[in-house]
Amino acid sequence: MSTSESGKTRPRLIWTTTLMFSLTALGAVTLVPWYGLTHGYSASAWVAFALFMVFASMSITAGYHRLWAHRTYEAHRSVRLFMALWGAAALQNSILVWASGHRTHHRHVDDNDRDPYSAGRGFWFSHIGWMLRDHPSGQENFSNAPDLLRDPIVMWQHRWYVPIALGMNIVPAALLGLVFGNVIEMLLLAGLLRLVLGHHFTFFINSLAHTWGRRPYTDENSARDNDVLAVLTFGEGYHNFHHKFQYDYRNGVRWWQYDPTKWLIATLSWLGLAENLKRASNFQIQQAMIAMQFRKAREKLARAGGNVEKWKALLEHEYQHFLSVLEQWKALKSSLYAETRRHLAYHWEHALVRTRIREFEYRLKMQRKRLALLTLQLS
Repeated sequence: MSTSESGKTRPRLIWTTTLMFSLTALGAVTLVPWYGLTHGYSASAWVAFALFMVFASMSITAGYHRLWAHRTYEAHRSVRLFMALWGAAALQNSILVWASGHRTHHRHVDDNDRDPYSAGRGFWFSHIGWMLRDHPSGQENFSNAPDLLRDPIVMWQHRWYVPIALGMNIVPAALLGLVFGNVIEMLLLAGLLRLVLGHHFTFFINSLAHTWGRRPYTDENSARDNDVLAVLTFGEGYHNFHHKFQYDYRNGVRWWQYDPTKWLIATLSWLGLAENLKRASNFQIQQAMIAMQFRKAREKLARAGGNVEKWKALLEHEYQHFLSVLEQWKALKSSLYAETRRHLAYHWEHALVRTRIREFEYRLKMQRKRLALLTLQLS
């Protein structure tokens, strides 16, 4: 990891973003509670706040992030247009700028000179500071987004971003206010408060999700899985998984993990509005988790005192078993690809392959349990 801008002139302040973040946050902590205490808020304003929060936030998570930045699925034009409009309402820049910068983040994660919001530069920088000054690491470069440059909806939104963003932050709330007779309430809750909360919930992924949580899939970067952040960010909190399998449309892959963005994309697929949903295989996920377990077990063995030869032998035995399963898996996949290319694979052969795959997945699952028990005994 390199150090950034040490000994260099401090980058210039970007007044537009600085004022925008400062004034909206100030309004959210003063005007919103003041109006609530002096006038109160109606149920319709709170319902609009909740709906607009879902529309804008999930247009970022399912649209900006999983659709445009990572291409984890394909969506119908109507879905893309909806997410382009409500993503603009989130006021986090255009799809092109957001997605291109996010691709750079994944490519250079934790590199202080090239990651636009590297966690290595501190909580404040990764949370919001990277947007307040003209840092070299944050310079726009769309060379990594030729697909987005060809997307008419992306380019339309980018070209007209300012009027679209202003309109989406004012017009829907004001229209609802006219219908229900509470324009100020709607603008304060569904407009201002929704905007500020949406900002910082998203920014927590760049800051907190790189400092607080578990790393069950990889420790090659600072990304963490965090159940609390998953609730606040519509499923984006399983960030360690995401950095390991960024092409997967899911972030939460366990049955109990809260990932409404995944459920939304799956629902769109069932309705015929999304297709080509990409997933990491169960085997790949188990493989990543076991590799991390081996690393943690070896670290504990290195710190342990006394006679640990027995544990080293057990761990080595498990590791050789792991390598054996991986080799068998690779051989099976190679065989399957070869048969598919020759168009000679029959249905019964595919059924046999699926059975073997499930067998390998089960063997890795059992090995994970044995490793967990072994690591516990080393504690």
